Amino acid sequence: MELDSIECVSSLEEMDEEKAALLHHHLSSKPHSGGVKARISAAATSVHELLECPVCTNCMYPPIHQCHNGHTLCSECKIRVHNRCPTCRQELGDIRCLALEKVAESLQLPCKYSSLGCPEIYPYYSKLKHEAQCDFRPYNCPYAGSECPVVGDIPFLVTHLRDDHKVDMHSGCTFNHRYVKSNPREVENATWMLTVFNCFGQYFCLHFEAFQLGMAPVYMAFLRFMGDENEARNFSYSLEVGANGRKLIWEGTPRSIRDSHRKVRDSHDGLIIQRNMALFFSGGDRKELKLRITGRIWKEQQNPDSGVCIPNLCS
Repeated sequence: MELDSIECVSSLEEMDEEKAALLHHHLSSKPHSGGVKARISAAATSVHELLECPVCTNCMYPPIHQCHNGHTLCSECKIRVHNRCPTCRQELGDIRCLALEKVAESLQLPCKYSSLGCPEIYPYYSKLKHEAQCDFRPYNCPYAGSECPVVGDIPFLVTHLRDDHKVDMHSGCTFNHRYVKSNPREVENATWMLTVFNCFGQYFCLHFEAFQLGMAPVYMAFLRFMGDENEARNFSYSLEVGANGRKLIWEGTPRSIRDSHRKVRDSHDGLIIQRNMALFFSGGDRKELKLRITGRIWKEQQNPDSGVCIPNLCS
């Protein structure tokens, strides 16, 4: 049988000797009384190190591959190294390290965001799914003008927006903004403005931008909450634009910054103004955009007697 057709190896003897010895020690050793938790923690940490891919240093998940000499790596890196073991340069073939995959099933590890406050401990194969949705995971920078790579908690991002992106900061739950543009035809994928509001002890991002919706140029304003979706549901907001005895009003729930500004924009979850209507609101000869958008944010409160949500307006 050709070696490249081997699909799985479950014997510890096929693993690299150092890994096998360490793994066997942790599986067979029986901790004595006194310092039991410390021994278990050390054992889990060492086995966890065995599950670290030597190429990308991320945790390995099935299928875990190994070369004929027992060196392991993850499936993504197997493609990246062109089917050559990065340790011994031997051809990898299709050998699965089932022993290491079975060991992983027995592990329970803390969330990688434990240093940020997450107290949860998960089985190895459930940990990745939890971390993708962990409430303690850092937030992406909500700045819309570029794909900013900065991540962090909310206080850090507020400072980052103010100092690095020079975003306007306001306190209060009402706003009155005027947007002026000399050439309203320049709208394609043009992000215009982001303003941050501090209201009810929380932070909100007000976006205003122009883009093509199909063949039609439009302007759009929407609000995002700097926090998780379950917290965002506690708030509502309204936006209003108008002139010449006409007006458009939008009411909704702010979206969490867990959703990118592009995702919110593409879902049309906000006040959308067609260009002809925007120019009508601008008045004059309709050659220059002059839009005034007003709005407010309020907090929904539960009425303990009726169970009905009533608005708590910010003065």
